[in-house]
Amino acid sequence: MIKINKKTNLNHASEKIRPKVCGTRRRKRSLTAVGTSLRHGLILPHSCSVDTQLTAVTGTMSRRQPSPLLSVQPCRGLWDEKLCITVQKLPPGQEVTLHSLLHSEDGDFWEAFGHYVSDATGAVRVAEDASVGGSYTGVEPMGLLWGLSPAAGSRPGLRFRKKDVCSPSTIHISVYEGHVVQGFKERKALALVDAERWYLAPGVQRIEVNEHGLTGTLFLPAGFGPFPAILDLWGGGGGLVEYRSALLAAHGYAALALQYLSQKEMPSVGNEYFEAAFTFLQNHPRVCGDRVALFGLSFGTSVSLGLTAYSTVIQPRCLVCVSGSHVQPVGGSLADIFIQFGKNAHKTRYDDQQRVIWRDLLLPIPTDPSQKVDVGRIRCPVLLIVGEDDQNWPASESAEDMERMMEEAGKSHLFTKLSYPGAGHLIEPPYGPHVRASNFITLGTKAVALWGGQAQPHSHAQEDSWQKTLAFLERHLYGVGVTAGL
Repeated sequence: MIKINKKTNLNHASEKIRPKVCGTRRRKRSLTAVGTSLRHGLILPHSCSVDTQLTAVTGTMSRRQPSPLLSVQPCRGLWDEKLCITVQKLPPGQEVTLHSLLHSEDGDFWEAFGHYVSDATGAVRVAEDASVGGSYTGVEPMGLLWGLSPAAGSRPGLRFRKKDVCSPSTIHISVYEGHVVQGFKERKALALVDAERWYLAPGVQRIEVNEHGLTGTLFLPAGFGPFPAILDLWGGGGGLVEYRSALLAAHGYAALALQYLSQKEMPSVGNEYFEAAFTFLQNHPRVCGDRVALFGLSFGTSVSLGLTAYSTVIQPRCLVCVSGSHVQPVGGSLADIFIQFGKNAHKTRYDDQQRVIWRDLLLPIPTDPSQKVDVGRIRCPVLLIVGEDDQNWPASESAEDMERMMEEAGKSHLFTKLSYPGAGHLIEPPYGPHVRASNFITLGTKAVALWGGQAQPHSHAQEDSWQKTLAFLERHLYGVGVTAGL
């Protein structure tokens, strides 16, 4: 049975936000700036029209000074779109703090801030001016987003992941007088603005898939198609993760987010499950059946490499692999891979905060060909994305070995590696909050996993790799010669 929900979520300027989107109950809100009170003590305006610059003005710097103007454009957009944040009509040389606040679906608050000094015209332009302190420093146009971290007093081990892609994440952006480092909820903001970030673009269809034994969600771009398609495989945390697939659909790809692991049980699916998913995409009436790719992250990379090398059914047009490895028992099941992990459990390490480091479980890279995928068998272009500070998987070592194997097979022309110093394991679509470690559950075991990465270089890696991933997919699935440095 296939259940179809079709919703347009980026509203036209004359429309009102819909009270119900994809089954998620929401209060009807006017598009005018109507205040609402959060438990953080901030009075924040609601949304704005798409075509109108959103400017909210509250508070005063003094009895003689008018309030500045804060604008954020676009006030509604996709998560991978850059924001243009400006403050105008400040006194020249005025020290101010720009602050961002996000209330997650889990009820947690995330915040970031940057310290700025207005120029001779009394303006701060975040895309051009350097932050001199705060959550980030330097010229960082998106620092107020990727610099978000759990607010003081939050639960430990948090990781920001959007579950309901049919609703936006609302970022509350405010400006304060002086260089403030804490106590934002006790202070009165000079100006406040809301910006909505979406994973689901206008016209994209979200379709729940429960047929042929599959569990997943298919996202179809706006229009009649047919479109190239992507089978989207996440990692060992299991569950159904939709937000990357939703964003890929916004860029013109039919994307199937496939659930294949449970957090509690040993995996029971075999290659036939993935082959059924690949065939489902190929046969869909709005898909170009000969233009289907695989996209894997972490354990999803291991699955993607094995399927591409050995399956007679899955013959993708191209392959994107993020933060993974080719080390696995050849010809084994997913359960066999986890069993192998268990045999190497004695190699588990912990840092000084008792956060788990699992990368050594697959080291050293074996020379026995039965213990790793023969990537030389792969016949399609491969994009491999690696964080050099990955503490979860030996991604760098695996990439070096795969590069050597592809060269020995005479297939170097099919292999592209993007390697990023200072980036960790969780290389995802850009501008989301970076976490170096977070709570993690696999096979019923709870731990705090050390993913690695430093916020600034990791976030730059996400932005760069995402743009190059989109260019890679466009080149090999649409046949458009856009390379973006590839």
